[in-house]
Amino acid sequence: MAGEESSPDSATKNIDELEGQWRLYEAYNELHGLAQEFDTPFDAPAVLVVGHQTDGKSALVEALMGFQFNHVGGGTKTRRPITLHMKYNPECDTPLCHLLSDSDPSVSHEKSLQDIQAYIEAENMRLEKETCQFSAKEIIIRIEYKYCPNLTIIDTPGLVAPAPSRKNRALQAQARAVESLVRAKMQHRELIILCLEDCNDWSNATTRRVVMQIDPELSRTVVVATKLDTKIPQFARASDVEVFLSPPACTLDGFMLGDSPFFTSVPSGRVGFGPESVFRSNDEFKQAISSREVEDLVALEERLGRALSKQERSRIGVDSLRLFLEELLLKRYMDSVPSIIPLLEKEYRSSTRKLSELDQQLSSLNEAKLKEKGRTFHDLFLTKLSLLLKGTVIAPPDKFGETLQDERVNGGAFIGSDGLQFPHKLIPNAGMRLYGGAQYHRAMAEFRFVVGGIKCPPITREEIVNACGVEDIHDGTNYSRTACVIAVAKARDTFEPFLHQLGCRLSHILKRLLPIAVYLLQKEGEYLSGHDVFLRRVADAFNNFAESTEKSCHEKCMEDLVSTTRYVTWSLHNKNRAGLRQFLDSFGGSEQSAIIGNSTSTGLSQDLSTASVVSDNRQDVKPRTDVKLSHLASGNDSNMSTQTTETRLADLLDSTLWNRRLAPSSERIVYALVQQIFHGIREYFLASTELKFNCFLLMPVVDKLPAMLREDLESAFEDNLDNVFDITNLRHSVAQDKRQTEIELKRVQKLKEKFRYIHKQLNSQQAMFGQ
Repeated sequence: MAGEESSPDSATKNIDELEGQWRLYEAYNELHGLAQEFDTPFDAPAVLVVGHQTDGKSALVEALMGFQFNHVGGGTKTRRPITLHMKYNPECDTPLCHLLSDSDPSVSHEKSLQDIQAYIEAENMRLEKETCQFSAKEIIIRIEYKYCPNLTIIDTPGLVAPAPSRKNRALQAQARAVESLVRAKMQHRELIILCLEDCNDWSNATTRRVVMQIDPELSRTVVVATKLDTKIPQFARASDVEVFLSPPACTLDGFMLGDSPFFTSVPSGRVGFGPESVFRSNDEFKQAISSREVEDLVALEERLGRALSKQERSRIGVDSLRLFLEELLLKRYMDSVPSIIPLLEKEYRSSTRKLSELDQQLSSLNEAKLKEKGRTFHDLFLTKLSLLLKGTVIAPPDKFGETLQDERVNGGAFIGSDGLQFPHKLIPNAGMRLYGGAQYHRAMAEFRFVVGGIKCPPITREEIVNACGVEDIHDGTNYSRTACVIAVAKARDTFEPFLHQLGCRLSHILKRLLPIAVYLLQKEGEYLSGHDVFLRRVADAFNNFAESTEKSCHEKCMEDLVSTTRYVTWSLHNKNRAGLRQFLDSFGGSEQSAIIGNSTSTGLSQDLSTASVVSDNRQDVKPRTDVKLSHLASGNDSNMSTQTTETRLADLLDSTLWNRRLAPSSERIVYALVQQIFHGIREYFLASTELKFNCFLLMPVVDKLPAMLREDLESAFEDNLDNVFDITNLRHSVAQDKRQTEIELKRVQKLKEKFRYIHKQLNSQQAMFGQ
């Protein structure tokens, strides 16, 4: 039908039937262009050619077209897919080519082969200089010629298989880019994949490896073995040829189109008038293709020692492949006609509705309506924020929720001075994907767990001695002051990082409310699509509010932490006063025993000193005498003389106040006081911080954000409305969308009428032939 060999058959066909087929091809060509330009979901069947750069892909495409078209610069540099809408036209002695405009595929320009080749090479050079060196946007060419089949072929960039060495990294990156582009094209299920293999052993699947990742059963794939003329001499036995022509099912898995591979040869040599040219015209090139097919058949029969069957002959040669693809594509076209019409109807209704919405949007671009839209959006946005904080399940957790581990990565983790994190599995709901109020509550719970379990950092003797210093009026030691100095310094260094970490974490959680609220508005059709400038302003205002509120809350918490770690108020640390007093009483009894035994303060047991470091005041140290420190202080010991009491009190003061040598007893006192003060600061810091973040970060979102957003909005309205809604650019953008939609609507209407007419003609032909 498309070549000289098929012209007698074409002559016998009814002229009306041929014209009907041409009309069908043209309609699908337009449909394909419409789908490419407007990204519409039309199934426009076409043949997608996939192969490696050395598989003879370009030569086969040229042979199918019936003329040489060096559109890939040697077959290795195509960086955009090339769609060839080929139409058999017996009146075209030379190829008639039209290049469709990239900006408007409905407009085409007649070009010579040289002009088209120059355009493609310029595109390759442009893409080669860009970061992404390949583009999925197709170059679309319409071709009419007396040897062209009625096919739409999409020629893809050749796959690359570079060596794995490190010096080939650039080529490896290029290979990944090409394979990604080709795989994306193969995803379109309406396309017939023409899989080219250059091998004489079907177990070597080079191109099929890529194709079967998308089409594992090869159910929409035609497998072609290229360069048959070079393979035949490689077979030594007839059995090898048999296996090659009819590979076993275990070698070629699946149910490929045509049931078995096709085998093609394309004669080498170019068309032209130069000394390097082999063919003087495309007619000679076409004749050489047919002669090559005859020679292959003869050579195969000689190797096999028998005549080829009709089935085997139907799989050998470019003409056989062309005829098979034409019939296959025609059948796909005709089968798809009834389903295309409803799709076009649906697209027509969608375009009509979109055009009406754009008209309405243009008419609403006045100040009063835009202000009202902005105020309405403000109220709806705040409603969604409030809903998220109170709790909702409308937003999908798998899309917007965060596990505790995700939250730590994105918002920061609570890390102590030891650099360790609290095991996330011990926090309730750690594995759940939460957002909004639930996520805020979990973060605060983790803060309580972590800070509430912090122990006072270790204290060294050097720190105690350095903290003693010298008073401004005497050189004695004040161990209560020493304990306060150490405790507040340890507390400040320990708790201040947690304050920063909590602020970052809760700020992250609040800022996440914005995209979730936008999603809820979009889901309910309440989002201001197209008003990007206004929406960015709202988003910036919300994020700035969250940041400024967190900063203000952080400053209030820091004031509390500074005041608590600047001046020790003993009433804050008397929760365990009874335990501390018992410990000091124990210390007093021990000290008295040491004095009675004429022992120095340095003779106390090291074990007793070490045991007193524990901060929970659970020591069970028994007094070794009945004399308590309180009795010494009050002078109420009825069993000892006043003189003895005073002497021993003087000895106690001598060992603690006047003696600067740090005795274990003095060290124990400092330890106990530091633990008591640190515990009190921790409890106060924990309660105060949680309360302030709830009051000064969470609550302002509810009671201050609405007024702030409304004030910002009204101020912007009074200043310059164009800066809020970008009315000029918006009006231009909407008008441009309207023009594009009008073009699409006209083309859909035109195609709809064409396919209706074609469907009517097909039904008439079926009725005529009794089908």
